[in-house]
Amino acid sequence: MITYRLSTPFRILLAFVKRLGVTVPLLVRVRMRTLRERKVMASMQRRKGPNAVGPIGLLQPVADGAKLAVKEPVLPTSSSLSMFLFAPRLTFLLRVLFWSVLPVGPGQVISDTPLGILFVFRVSSLGVYGIMMAGWASQSQYAFLGCLRSAAQMISYEVRIGLVVLTVVLPWGSLNLSTLVECQSTVIHRIPFAPILVLFFICCLAETNRAPFDLPEAEAELVAGYNVEYSSLGFALFFLGEYRNMIRMSALCSLLFLGGWLPPIDVAPFNWIPGGVWHGLKRSFFLYVYIWVRSCVPRYRYDNLMRLGWKVFLPLSLARFWVVRVLVY
Repeated sequence: MITYRLSTPFRILLAFVKRLGVTVPLLVRVRMRTLRERKVMASMQRRKGPNAVGPIGLLQPVADGAKLAVKEPVLPTSSSLSMFLFAPRLTFLLRVLFWSVLPVGPGQVISDTPLGILFVFRVSSLGVYGIMMAGWASQSQYAFLGCLRSAAQMISYEVRIGLVVLTVVLPWGSLNLSTLVECQSTVIHRIPFAPILVLFFICCLAETNRAPFDLPEAEAELVAGYNVEYSSLGFALFFLGEYRNMIRMSALCSLLFLGGWLPPIDVAPFNWIPGGVWHGLKRSFFLYVYIWVRSCVPRYRYDNLMRLGWKVFLPLSLARFWVVRVLVY
């Protein structure tokens, strides 16, 4: 048997192309996701939504991106300039790193590490630093209050998300995302965790600072929160990072609770559809729920948000974790 060993420059180029193949479609998906959100919200509120740029408004994301790219960046004179410019880049980079271990289909993952879940939450915990740096470096009271709210909210609800994920991981004994999907090969394996899917998704809303938990960006109180001083590409990076985070949490909901790329029922008509299509449909469903909640549910008060996390979700997630542990061991 003849084996071929690739040269180092070629391997570096191949790895770069592989990562570019994940990053570029993700950027396009984020831009189209903004159009979808505006169209769905307009339909729910009996409006037309974007319809002026391109046929039925399909080129509106391109126009928005071009507008942000050509705008002049405004730099506050009292800000810490290096930290002010580094914060959105750090946030954007961390949102990209998630996708190195998230499979989008059977065998379609950049790094199939056995500690995929651990890597996701380690990187997620670092996302607080970008927001804190942005609020601190802006030297604005609104931005500072927004970053404090966001940090407290993200750290609080990461604890609940971690407990829910531990509850799912415990019966299978693996932290690899592809393995967790294969363990859900039948519908019977998905039923026991269906009740905590609701709890997990509500925590995802708080983790991504989305309505009704968008307190760090409350327009009536903080104007725009931690990114109030940002414009041009700095604001665009925060914007892209937030939407990537939503797609990431929707992908986790699909992988951990709905079987990822596995069909809902293991019968002939469903097996003909490729696994990547199933994963995309499930992820799109959760993204639609994000929009639906934003359109229909009013914003929480901040004290109610923290009370919900510490006095309701924490006991529920702990109780579920110990029940599963007792049943397993």
